[in-house]
Amino acid sequence: MKERFIFKETNVLIIADEKEYIEAAKEEILRQRRNLEAFIKEDPFFLVTLEPYKLDSSRERRAPEIVRRMIKATLEFDVGPMAAVAGTLAELAVEAMCERGATYAIVENGGDIALINDRPVTVGIFAGEHSPFSGKIALKIEPQHEILGVCTSSATVGHSISFGAADAATVIARGGALADAAATALCNAVKDEPSVKAAFSVVSGVEGVEAALIIYKDIMATWGDMPEVLTNVASNSALTSRTGH
Repeated sequence: MKERFIFKETNVLIIADEKEYIEAAKEEILRQRRNLEAFIKEDPFFLVTLEPYKLDSSRERRAPEIVRRMIKATLEFDVGPMAAVAGTLAELAVEAMCERGATYAIVENGGDIALINDRPVTVGIFAGEHSPFSGKIALKIEPQHEILGVCTSSATVGHSISFGAADAATVIARGGALADAAATALCNAVKDEPSVKAAFSVVSGVEGVEAALIIYKDIMATWGDMPEVLTNVASNSALTSRTGH
């Protein structure tokens, strides 16, 4: 079953086999949002900085889990903490579903996806209305027993800040936080056609990052242990139409 859940800026699609798992995700999203909002109220700089954010040891012990995960993921890629907010929130929601017993759980948060699946899942890639690849390619995610993040950043879709030029930069990683931060950095690294191949160096040496895909105009390139790329198929789960940071 599927349910769209909207609260303030958060707009998520939750997919699971049982209603109780969806409720668990919604409860966790609300709890984590409250924690994040309280932290930002104390330190508004966290919300706006585009640079890596660090906590001293005393503040780190008091910081909410969502804040610590966002900071940890983004420090890997030299980007601001909000670059990982959507993926981190999705990751924590899927964890809450797993704690209730879910073995099939997907949370898509503005195009950034965290999931655990006991059956194959197809995730479509959206790269803008004018991309020759949009709506025509998807990733087949085989069953796995760890939470996976599938996140996409774009310099041409949406209104968020991006320092790159990719139509879509998708990263598959162990966890939504890491995948979200990595996708932002990967998108930032794509400046033009010659930079596409070199851009993968931004994510290739980071533990937990498994694969990446870049769409730039009429070019599609991949790196790492990519899932099977399906062509001319529609997604049966969610589209990763993520805007850039």
